[in-house]
Amino acid sequence: MREDLSTQHETAIQLPFTGLWLARNSPARRVPSHGTDLLGERYAIDFVGVDERRRTAPVRDWRTILATEPPDRYYAFGRPILAPADGVVVDVHDEEPDHDGRRSQLALVPYVLGQAQRLRQGVGAVAGNYVTIALPGNRAFVALAHLRAGSVRPAVGDPVRARQQIAECGNSGNSTQPHVHLQIMDSADITVARGVPMAFLDFHEQARGSKGFQHRRAGIPGEESMVRPVTG
Repeated sequence: MREDLSTQHETAIQLPFTGLWLARNSPARRVPSHGTDLLGERYAIDFVGVDERRRTAPVRDWRTILATEPPDRYYAFGRPILAPADGVVVDVHDEEPDHDGRRSQLALVPYVLGQAQRLRQGVGAVAGNYVTIALPGNRAFVALAHLRAGSVRPAVGDPVRARQQIAECGNSGNSTQPHVHLQIMDSADITVARGVPMAFLDFHEQARGSKGFQHRRAGIPGEESMVRPVTG
């Protein structure tokens, strides 16, 4: 088992969900975790909802291989997304549609070719629907992205409590299948923000290839680890 990370230099928060999720693009694997420092993404992490067999969807058919798939086919779509810490909402965007998922390599090709255009269109086209929360003291700001269209509950200025539902998982913005993207930044303005290291508190982690879950008091899940909160 890996040693738990010290939270001395990381901003400590909670996992923003219940149930089982798979960690992808983890900063435990590389930094910048998403291959860029743009838009505050240096230490960002993605979580994809799964079942006990690590499947992201219960169905595989011809669409999985050759085409796109409706977002509600995936386990993550519509799952509650929770505030990872106490704070105040400072930015909300809920104007982007949820689009089809893409597990097919054929369907991914034209999508990848459109990356540059989405970046030129602005934050909404990349992050999709998102909520940004100022942590106590305005020392850091946590953003949760790719939320389901029409599901965002708080408005700018609303206080939120840790583990309060703030939205549902969606497939908006630059997303190939429903998941939640989380990052901590030094500014509420995603366009100029720099990423801040984070650590999650009190969760169970099953590393890829491992048969059981380990309790971690604090840390970052490894790439392709399955995680769940200790409570919920």
